[in-house]
Amino acid sequence: MNTYITLLRGINVGGHKKVPMAELRELLLKSGFENVRTYIQSGNIILQSSISHTKEIEIRIQKLICAHFGFEVPVIAKTRQELEALFNACPFSKEKKETSYFIMLSTIPKQDLVEEVSEKTFQNEEFVIINDCLYFHSSIGYGNSKFNMNFFEKKLNLTATSRNYKTLMKLLEMSL
Repeated sequence: MNTYITLLRGINVGGHKKVPMAELRELLLKSGFENVRTYIQSGNIILQSSISHTKEIEIRIQKLICAHFGFEVPVIAKTRQELEALFNACPFSKEKKETSYFIMLSTIPKQDLVEEVSEKTFQNEEFVIINDCLYFHSSIGYGNSKFNMNFFEKKLNLTATSRNYKTLMKLLEMSL
């Protein structure tokens, strides 16, 4: 049995794309996933499955949500080991890491797009892209930053979802 940490993008924000976590847990359990747990209301799921590929997990959960709730939601799944490696690869100092956001990308972006987006800079904001993660730190806070998810998704031609340090720590802890 494989353990996956699955991240949904853009649910339960501002009254849009409402997905009650209890209903989602029940849907996933009835669909063959095991030991389904959720963390807070923003679409963090820990589950187990005999499926051995994260892309298959993503597609299956996307289809279930669309069929049950009536709208599409981007889904990014990681094994515990993948998420832990991504977390540990953060290039920032410990102090910055603890106030950083980890933006999981649906694929590894093309190098020419990474180079193009890396040319854009804003004072008090920095980011580093390593494989399929964009590490983002803003000394003025994420909500006040000029960079945002839409910018990165559009420029890198992919989908993404972000989580802060505390959320990733909790998901790693819950997935043991």
